Amino acid sequence: MRLLLAEDETELANALATILKRHNYAVDVVYNGEDALYYLETEVYDALILDIMMPKVDGIEVLRRIRSKGNNIPVLILTAKSEVEDKVLGLDTGADDYLTKPFSTQELLARIRAITRRRSEILENRLKFGDVELDRLTYELISKKNKVLLTSKEFQIMEMLMMNKNQMIPSERIMEKVWGYDNDVESNVVWTYISYLRKKLRILESTVDIKSVRNIGYMLEDTK
Repeated sequence: MRLLLAEDETELANALATILKRHNYAVDVVYNGEDALYYLETEVYDALILDIMMPKVDGIEVLRRIRSKGNNIPVLILTAKSEVEDKVLGLDTGADDYLTKPFSTQELLARIRAITRRRSEILENRLKFGDVELDRLTYELISKKNKVLLTSKEFQIMEMLMMNKNQMIPSERIMEKVWGYDNDVESNVVWTYISYLRKKLRILESTVDIKSVRNIGYMLEDTK
């Protein structure tokens, strides 16, 4: 799952990013509202953690702009303010939840799980392609003959492929979505995970395969 963290306190932002990555989230970090808007316009995220008090463009204005454009990304706002009016303003502007600083790591993680879970309940629980289905609740890939459990990263890659049917997805886009911008993994990691998924498709005796085109990317194809 990929998150955007917008927080102008550098030390706090970096500490939060480290914590989130340890819990298997891919995280991009920005330190002002202007950059947050740019990232949200050019990339796809599963949730936004948004500080209210930020330079250039404050968090409330960021929230107002993305909601006016129809972006329904789950948003958790962070604020040092404890007044009820500030919390109400954030929620009325379109935030899904809020946390008042200081907060515990456990509460932050619980709030993120809550807002992303609510979104997943709105989305289809199962994606289909050819003779296989991807269960978004159990992380299982299912055929008529069998089912296999996917790891978190395998699931994210397969979900991308299924949500972009008949569309070639570049390796770089998969890297950014699954591992985030700031990663130190080898460039061939996507190919490695594609190999894992191909093996699991064979276990399922599926007619679905993952087509690769050198220097372009990957897409699903039904060989039936």
